[in-house]
Amino acid sequence: MSELVLVTGSGRGLGSSIAKSFVENGYKVAINYFKSKDKAENLCKELGDNTRAFCADVSDVNQVTKMIDEIEIEFNQTPSILVNNAMTEYVFNGDARKFADEISWEEISQHLDVTLKGSLNLIQALIPSMKENSYGRIINIGTNLVQNPVVPYHDYTIAKAALLGLTRTFAKDLGSMGITVNMVSGGLLKVTDASAATPDAVFDAIAEMTPLQKVTTTEDFSDAVLFFASHQSRSITGQNLTVDGGLTFN
Repeated sequence: MSELVLVTGSGRGLGSSIAKSFVENGYKVAINYFKSKDKAENLCKELGDNTRAFCADVSDVNQVTKMIDEIEIEFNQTPSILVNNAMTEYVFNGDARKFADEISWEEISQHLDVTLKGSLNLIQALIPSMKENSYGRIINIGTNLVQNPVVPYHDYTIAKAALLGLTRTFAKDLGSMGITVNMVSGGLLKVTDASAATPDAVFDAIAEMTPLQKVTTTEDFSDAVLFFASHQSRSITGQNLTVDGGLTFN
C-alpha cells in the first residue's frame, strides 16, 4: 500500500508543487485547502486518482478533526506523512510590509494561528495513528529569514521561527514513538502566488548572491521535501534543511 501524505495549504502555490512531487514519486496525497477550492479540485484532476481535496481551516481544531476523519474514509488509511505548509494569505513584497514600529500583535497573531497553532492541531490529530504504527514523518515548512532576516517580514518570520522551535521540541518528545519531525526552509521561491508580487530586480539580486547563481524554484524545494519523507532520512530528526541555493549557510 502506498503511503498517504497530507499536505496543508496545497491547493495552490508551493503546496501544490509539493503535492505534485509526492504524486510523481508514487505517494497518495490528501490536498488540504481553505479558500482555493477550484484550484485544489483542478489540481486533483491534473494529478490523478491518488489525490483528493479536503477543505479545512487548520487553525480550527474541530475542522482539522473532521478533515482527518474524511481522509480516513476516502483513502481507507490515515496519513503517515504530514507536511505543514499552510500559512495565512501573504504577499512577499518588502515595500508593502510594516516595520517594527508599525506592526501590530494582531498581525503577528494571525500568522501564529495558522503556522503554529495549525501545525499543532494537525500533529496532535495524527499522533495516535502514528504512535500505533510506530512510524510517522512530520515535515514543517520554514524560511531562511529566521537565519538571515534581511526583509521586514516580521509577522511571517516570527511565526516560522516559532515553528522551528516546535520542530525541535516535538522531535525530542516523539522520537521514541518512531516519529521524526524536521523542517525544510526556503528563501524567496520562483514563483509562488505569494512571490509573484516580488520585483524581478529582487530575483536577479538574489541569484547573483547565491553560489549556484540561480533562484530556487518551487520544484527544487519540493523535491527536497521528499527526502524527509523517505526511508533514507530514517535517522534524522529535529533538523532544519535550508534549500536556497547556498544563499545562507547553517
